[in-house]
Amino acid sequence: MTAPSLPATSSAPPVLAEVVRSGFVEGRHRGSLVLLDADGAVELALGDVTAPVFPRSSNKPMQAAGVLRAGLELSGERLALAAASHSGETFHRDLVRKMLDEHGLSEEQLGCPPDLPLDPEERETYLVTGGERDRVTMNCSGKHTAMLAACALRGWPLETYLDPEHPLQRLIHRGVEDAAGERVAAVGTDGCGAPLMAISLTGLARAFRSFVLAAPGTPERRVADAMRAHPEYVAGTRRADTWLMRDVPGALSKMGAEAVQALALPDGRALAFKVDDGSVRALGPVLARALRLMGVDAPVVERIGRAPLTGADAVVGEIRAVF
Repeated sequence: MTAPSLPATSSAPPVLAEVVRSGFVEGRHRGSLVLLDADGAVELALGDVTAPVFPRSSNKPMQAAGVLRAGLELSGERLALAAASHSGETFHRDLVRKMLDEHGLSEEQLGCPPDLPLDPEERETYLVTGGERDRVTMNCSGKHTAMLAACALRGWPLETYLDPEHPLQRLIHRGVEDAAGERVAAVGTDGCGAPLMAISLTGLARAFRSFVLAAPGTPERRVADAMRAHPEYVAGTRRADTWLMRDVPGALSKMGAEAVQALALPDGRALAFKVDDGSVRALGPVLARALRLMGVDAPVVERIGRAPLTGADAVVGEIRAVF
């Protein structure tokens, strides 16, 4: 059987970023990007922003809202960690283990694969001190812990909690569709083993917009508020999502693997994009340019947009947005 894929287009996606070394353009990153205005209308569309994509970890806020809808009581750092692609820093690992203990669960029940810390600096320290791959260290372990805890609460099967037909995953599926305002186009398996729902970039931007505009106390708003209050638990101390949510008041930001990014501002403006080749090195420059187009003027924008190229010990070029 042929697997579903992105629909063919008559022309290549636009170039979102160039790789410039010593004044010579040595590479280009193509992709698609959408900006929504405060009313939810499309303000800018580059490429095909209606074709389905796998948002990867940009889906995590919707997954976290799903465990709340299932009845699990989470708040603060714990809820932020349920929506996280954490860096595997000590405080991330400690809280995952604490959450497992609080719900009578064990690391062996986690369906995510054993892994090393996502953050390169943390990974080096972890290995030097004798750390080994384990499930808690994997960047999705907070999400998996929350999913297991919700299933334990409801009496749903724990062994099959990652099956797309499991009651929890069906609940999450409906939540993704509600937030995106469109049907899920395909269901796959994410790198952590969890079901992954394909929606359009426009739907992804709408979903983030719906979270920041949701009424206080709703699952969506609770997730957004927890992520914004505790961004270091969503990502890590050296990650762009953390910097943005800390320094841009009210911003909700979440990246995903294969160079996906979604973000919403508290007035309802939102963005989503995907770099087609999956190169995360283009994320910062593209996101910074999109934020400037949205009128965001903060030092953190320049910080995340900086992507220098080096030759020996000298900076000889950069990755730069070109839209």
